[in-house]
Amino acid sequence: MKKVCEGAGCDCCAQNAVTHEPKPCTCCHENTTTPAISENTAEGHECHSSCCSDEDGDDGGCDDEDSCACCSGDEPEEPIPFWRIGAGILAYAAALILPVFIELNIFVSLALFAAAWLLIGLDVVKATLSDFKRGKFFTENSLMTIATLGAFAIQEYPEAVAIMLFYQVGEQLQGFAVRRSRKNIKSLMDIRPDSAAVVTASGVMTVPAETVKKGDYVRVLPGERLPLDGKIVEGTSSLNTSALTGESLPRDVSAGDAVLSGSINLSGVLTIEVTKVFAESTISKILELTQNAQAKKAPTEKLITKLAAVYTPIVTGTAFLLAVIPPLFISGAQWSDWVYRGLLFLVASCPCALVISIPLGIFGGIGAASRGGTLVKGGQYLEALADVDTIAFDKTGTLTEGSFTVSAYCAAVENVDLPTLSAHAEYYSKHPLGQSITAAYKEGVDPNRIQSFKEVAGQGVSVLLDGKKVLAGSVNWLKDNGIQATNTSSVAVHFACDGEYVGHIELTDQIRPQSKGALTALKALGVKRLSMLTGDNRLPAAKVAKDLGIDDVHAELLPAHKLEVIEKLKLSKVSKGIVMFVGDGINDAPVLAGADIGVAMGGIGSDAAIDAADVVLMTDNPEGIVRAIQTARFTKRVVWQNIVFAMGIKLLVLVLGAFGVATMWEAVFADVGVALLALLNAMRIMRK
Repeated sequence: MKKVCEGAGCDCCAQNAVTHEPKPCTCCHENTTTPAISENTAEGHECHSSCCSDEDGDDGGCDDEDSCACCSGDEPEEPIPFWRIGAGILAYAAALILPVFIELNIFVSLALFAAAWLLIGLDVVKATLSDFKRGKFFTENSLMTIATLGAFAIQEYPEAVAIMLFYQVGEQLQGFAVRRSRKNIKSLMDIRPDSAAVVTASGVMTVPAETVKKGDYVRVLPGERLPLDGKIVEGTSSLNTSALTGESLPRDVSAGDAVLSGSINLSGVLTIEVTKVFAESTISKILELTQNAQAKKAPTEKLITKLAAVYTPIVTGTAFLLAVIPPLFISGAQWSDWVYRGLLFLVASCPCALVISIPLGIFGGIGAASRGGTLVKGGQYLEALADVDTIAFDKTGTLTEGSFTVSAYCAAVENVDLPTLSAHAEYYSKHPLGQSITAAYKEGVDPNRIQSFKEVAGQGVSVLLDGKKVLAGSVNWLKDNGIQATNTSSVAVHFACDGEYVGHIELTDQIRPQSKGALTALKALGVKRLSMLTGDNRLPAAKVAKDLGIDDVHAELLPAHKLEVIEKLKLSKVSKGIVMFVGDGINDAPVLAGADIGVAMGGIGSDAAIDAADVVLMTDNPEGIVRAIQTARFTKRVVWQNIVFAMGIKLLVLVLGAFGVATMWEAVFADVGVALLALLNAMRIMRK
């Protein structure tokens, strides 16, 4: 049965709670963000204070107590004791069957029905009294309590008990469905090892993973999960990364390769140097994102919660008027008949089908996306994915492989060793092009020859090499420094030495094999506009855009300029659709944050990606965007099916009840039956 927060030791929070105040609510709740110890609890009690804090981060109390499981009791908790349900059913059966064989005194019959009602509905009555203490008069519990007491008042004893019985059975089934769904999500994300085998001078010691420090060495045997992020220093193996990326194909690794926590070692013994502590590891980030996502409601979820808060008092007031007005003004109207209709209104009006099934649907959508290798940071972003109609892509590392190779050294003068000069000039560069140029130089770079180094993001570098000023970068970078250079038809880095242009290096970056199919699929899904944003020069960018069927291309952009393009796309969109930006999460943080929805692709190892993006694709496959949009649209479709179905059935029963056509049994179906059907429909998302 549902639990409410009643103070010290309340079951909702934990038995070891010392004090508990509903505002700010600091009780425990499975659907919350990262746990933190609360001052309102005893030592060792993990408390999720954000369950009732404002979405902007403050702890100003419950913004929405109707949906806060801790404060309202909307969280299905442990089932009521089976013996009470059984005893209640036996008492109910006795009250119905015994009069067939023997004549029962009216008081005996009433006592049997009352005993059955109390055994079955004791928790509902307790929750109603607790709701009343907190000034909450229009809750699911109070509707059922008032409706059944009213049925007793007009001597409809069998229906009074039946309402409570079916309501309780429905509640237990709903609780089972919700707990099972949450268990599925928790088991899906239960991939963080708690211990690590640390290699020390005295041997291998098993210690808690959170105590391992950066730079320590850990040993991972075949069949074990990697406890922390790191770099392999010894051993070769294959890793199952499906829990992180959704990819079933094992990844072969050897010494020097970076590996992520949560992966399963399939074959050889690995020794790994830890590069990130436990709290900063990939799997910890994934768990944190998933937990945080559940606290961020989708717009539909918020709308239903607000409507339920208004809808229930209105229907309750209508039920009261329906029970009172006709007998006062219509000749021959029976009080018992109209009170019955009013009570029917109370039962049928309960909005639990929406309040429970819609959050479960959103929750299921986030879980389904996670299984496909997509982390969605909240319900609002899942809903935004469903409405995307404009997508802007970064080029390098997103639509293309992002791993450049030198294809040609094009020297403009004879007395300069372009391979040596370029490798030294780009030695300290963080840009993929510069790193590729240095990697292509096999004779080894001498850092002592570099006296100074300066890098201007998106433009180039200025280096003092052997006492000479060397410039490397784009044509515009050289022009800004008074040196003439000409664009090429391929990706190129241009070089100048002491004010003289000395040549350029051409590099190639292959289009990802999945990019063409992904963009074609996005068009088929109804995405109206595909754009490409890149810092590369116009000619090679235009060629990639043409090969992929992209609608428009914006080239030679600095990071700040990309944000300007996104703002223009948002202003120029032809509908109310969402503008999405997809980048690799390395240099695109402002753009990821500035778009309606930012997607970081292949960025699970990047702190910048996880912080700035709304959605994180854990692989480098752009087809993940297609799957994410499909999941979001399926989730939205199921959620609206539940809304239309539930409201339609309820309104039909309410109208029929007002005219005396529907009975209390139809009202029970409109409440419990519709809620169960909506839950079953929502659970389809979990299998998506």
